[in-house]
Amino acid sequence: MPYHPNQNLTEHFAVHGRDLLEQVEAQLSQLGPNSRNLPLYRDMLLTVLRMAQEDRNRWDAKITLQTLRELDHAFRALHTHKGRRKVTVFGSARTPREHPVYALTRALGEALAREDLMVITGGGGGIMAAAHEGAGRDHSLGFNITLPFEQHANATIEGSDRLLSFHFFFVRKLFFVKEADAIVLCPGGFGTLDEALEVLTLVQTGKSPLVPVVLLDAPGGTFWQGALRFMKEELEANHYILPSDLKLMRLVYKPEDAVDEIRRFYANFHSTRWLGTTFIVRMRHPLSSAALAKMEEAFPDLKLGGTFEQHTVAPESADEPELAHLARLAFAFTGRNQGRLRELVDFINQPEHWVGPPKDQERT
Repeated sequence: MPYHPNQNLTEHFAVHGRDLLEQVEAQLSQLGPNSRNLPLYRDMLLTVLRMAQEDRNRWDAKITLQTLRELDHAFRALHTHKGRRKVTVFGSARTPREHPVYALTRALGEALAREDLMVITGGGGGIMAAAHEGAGRDHSLGFNITLPFEQHANATIEGSDRLLSFHFFFVRKLFFVKEADAIVLCPGGFGTLDEALEVLTLVQTGKSPLVPVVLLDAPGGTFWQGALRFMKEELEANHYILPSDLKLMRLVYKPEDAVDEIRRFYANFHSTRWLGTTFIVRMRHPLSSAALAKMEEAFPDLKLGGTFEQHTVAPESADEPELAHLARLAFAFTGRNQGRLRELVDFINQPEHWVGPPKDQERT
């Protein structure tokens, strides 16, 4: 019986391993019946057991084991900081302290910490050290990578519980994006460009939630100007990207402007989720009827059909209880053109489109 990734594993083991299935069910029953994650844990265990049945390749098994261990360790370590907004800062590890961008990034870290935002970097030197130096240890997280040559974390987080080490780049990259409520990209080399393009690709394709992506350079700097010019003249002009894709990022030259961009993004917008085929935008303030009517005229291309529907309270079963008080904008999103979705976010963030006072300004 050929196996497909979307196949029901319980059915698979009912045919090919009933004894194993019964043992898994017995272990899961000890966790209690109230966890909504039980079906997920069941499939995790059955997936590993299916791999063990086939026992094809030792390297595959080692990759799976190392990945699960790294994921588990990171989930545990980061649970302490759940609920705090975080900003991932990328940039060159080779930027010297006397470089203008170093001072700029240190000031960025200070400004983010004043907003009670945590600063995530790769934990090394250069731009990473500058961001953590400005933010201080209490507002810093470092996601380091284990390499075959000697390397050290920066002085701010070295030896602390704020430093996580990863063996695999792909797991480390997952957490750079998963934990980020915003991305700030400073000038850098191949690694920085790789991170920049990966972040933009994930957001552009909807594989990562929409977050503000800020390009930061020193006044008079040409690094990101040149990159944006290339994107416009080569990518957009040749129809490799949509014109609206360039709206997924903003270029600034001051740390205060980077923080302002992040602050404006979350002025009303809170987060998004899919509920079946319906796309939900959570908001701190409900929108006026005039704003909803204007939205219908300005953003019809974002919908497969129907209208933008606003709900002031979500059913408790439809979302996390701590988010149930937030207003919601629901519509049949095409899933395409995230740049236009960013324009919609900018629209709902304009105070003249809100109704009533702020609902909840906590960073939930």
